[in-house]
Amino acid sequence: MLTKKELRRQIFHTLLGVIVILLISIGILSPLSIFLIILVGMMISMISKRIKIPFVSFFLKHFEREEAMKKFPGKGVIFFFVGVLLSLQLFEKDIALASIMVLSLGDSVSHLIGKSFGRIKNIFNGDGKKLLEGTLAGTLAGFFGALVFVPFPEAFLGAFGAMIVEVVKIDFNDLTLDDNLVVPLVAGTIMFLLRTYL
Repeated sequence: MLTKKELRRQIFHTLLGVIVILLISIGILSPLSIFLIILVGMMISMISKRIKIPFVSFFLKHFEREEAMKKFPGKGVIFFFVGVLLSLQLFEKDIALASIMVLSLGDSVSHLIGKSFGRIKNIFNGDGKKLLEGTLAGTLAGFFGALVFVPFPEAFLGAFGAMIVEVVKIDFNDLTLDDNLVVPLVAGTIMFLLRTYL
């Protein structure tokens, strides 16, 4: 079931991605400024665990998941920017922007459709929380977003691969890797490999 907070989160996720892509495209947001946003975000996150910062606490109350509030406030936004920064540093600009679009549209739409309309369990997800309808919808949304920047095969296979990996829980020691980090890197890697070897 989709809660109001989760709906707000996914809408914010999409809007943030589109705004970031626009700012990168017109040269306002650089890798250095994104790195500084990550550093400031981490400091604010640490402070937020101890004291309430007026605007930040309002934002966290309305958008953050309960489990993250206690351990890592703002985790989703911080990892979103880490995924954006790594994409920009690792891939050509068009592939990086396409990967960020897959993250922004595909990831959000998969959650919205999966939780609202999903019935069929995704075979790639062991805990049964991710549903096939969400994965397919996320693939289509990510594909159409990526298609703005890269050709059809790269856009489709990048989005498809990223949405498959999005449903898989990837553990690294005792930590589960955040999908805001995994999705753009997988999408970008697939697009890069297709461009390089095909």
